[in-house]
Amino acid sequence: MTSSRRAALTTQRRLGAGSVIGQGARAGYREVAELEGEPHVVRRDLVGDTSPEAVASQRAIIAIGHLTDLHVADVQSPARFEFINREWLDPRFRDLLTMQRPHEALTMHAIDAMVRTLNAIESAPVTGAPLELVAMTGDAIDNTQRNELANFLALLDGGMVEPDSGAPGYEGVQATGWPDDLSWKPDGAADGDVFRRELGFPEVPGLLDRALQSFEAVGLRRPWLGCYGNHEEVCQGMGVVTSALAKAMIGSSKPIALPPGLDPETAVATFIERPEFFMSGESLDVTPDAKRRPISRTEFVEALYASGPHGFTDQNRREGTAYYVHDTPAVRFITLDTVCAAGDALGSIDAPQLHWLERRLEEAHASFRSRDGSTVRTRNRDRLVVVLSHHGFDTLTNARCEQRNEQLLGLLLRFQNVVLWLNGHIHANRITPRPDPQGGHGFWEVTTCSVIDWPCQARLVELFDAGEDLLAIACTMVDHEGTTRATDGEPPDLAGLHRELAGNVPLNGFDSWRPGTPTDRNAILLLPSPF
Repeated sequence: MTSSRRAALTTQRRLGAGSVIGQGARAGYREVAELEGEPHVVRRDLVGDTSPEAVASQRAIIAIGHLTDLHVADVQSPARFEFINREWLDPRFRDLLTMQRPHEALTMHAIDAMVRTLNAIESAPVTGAPLELVAMTGDAIDNTQRNELANFLALLDGGMVEPDSGAPGYEGVQATGWPDDLSWKPDGAADGDVFRRELGFPEVPGLLDRALQSFEAVGLRRPWLGCYGNHEEVCQGMGVVTSALAKAMIGSSKPIALPPGLDPETAVATFIERPEFFMSGESLDVTPDAKRRPISRTEFVEALYASGPHGFTDQNRREGTAYYVHDTPAVRFITLDTVCAAGDALGSIDAPQLHWLERRLEEAHASFRSRDGSTVRTRNRDRLVVVLSHHGFDTLTNARCEQRNEQLLGLLLRFQNVVLWLNGHIHANRITPRPDPQGGHGFWEVTTCSVIDWPCQARLVELFDAGEDLLAIACTMVDHEGTTRATDGEPPDLAGLHRELAGNVPLNGFDSWRPGTPTDRNAILLLPSPF
């Protein structure tokens, strides 16, 4: 069953693989179909089986939206290395993938559709509370470029979105005349590229020209909080932006092949330390664009502060930091900066930020467990704490920076009002209980999938009093309003086509691990009331 528009909440209907509508030599291309909805699953990992069978909201505390990993991309940038996808079978290049997606030219339209969907949600499904804010946990942009940042802000704040760069019109790897069959060419011949020939991807004449047209975005109608991700800091989320790379990013030379002399055994380290080396092989001339210049952490903070401030403060601007506190009447949100400036996609957190975090946690507790295990009492008012960051516990393992994920986890577990840690980075849905080995309350870590990759969703998060001395966190996945295929066979709109293409990407689509299990999606997470 398919229809032109659908309900956003996946408790009512969810999306998955539908009928095969195109056939390649190795696989069929499937439409997106509407499937039976997923009710909330109650998870009692942190309270045992003695809790009530039925869980209902006694009092709503807060409802928010969670967006992450949008990857607003300049798909024509010289500093994108799509040819590395050719090495996808070589494990020595695995950490550098994926360098190009068949649907990425449509991503800004998918983000705009998700923003409009969140705007249309008047109340959260479990408590009925209005959405108070939206948390955006990093990788807003794809390649640390100024024009990408400008488009991201237009999408979330409202304004003119300008997907095109360089000269007017598409100039990149998906163009029919580009000398490579590695990328999907929507205007090309049926046997002209791997995606059409092997996987049955469709012909969509004029798609790239339509996708690159400027459009006015409505922007979120609720406050939103920003967060720094690795793709804001380093090239393609991995490589340090050297002076040579910064010059090449705004230049006219586009690499199309691995450089001669590259040692595959050290390819990842070379890309992290000297990404400009990957621009020294065979290349094509493209139109330069000064708006592609790289940004810094300070510029990212300044840009969001000027337009928001989206959580960032004067202190962030003065000190060049990207971690902060945002207080609501009932909940303290603490946003961390987990990006390693030395490169690589994995995250880290240093000692000064941990010290800052400890002070901010103390401010939200009337009592807490000290480092030696004793109870410390304060004159502070108790409030719930939600931590926001790009990386989660399992990906705070960057060997190029300080590895303090265990220290961070131990710190959070000492403060019983910490109930939730929201993050992204892995482009997948995952919910993990974090119990306290010393018998304390523990908390829930909730990782939300990306908008750019299947299943292209956001998440609603509600905190509520569930009675019986229980606090509950309701998680509900949200699909954007992009169309599926109508019953008369008409193709989806640009946002809907983005999702359909994403679902058909090998290893990352319909049949991949990214949607998570049902307990990682629509779930009610219980824990003891901390106060």
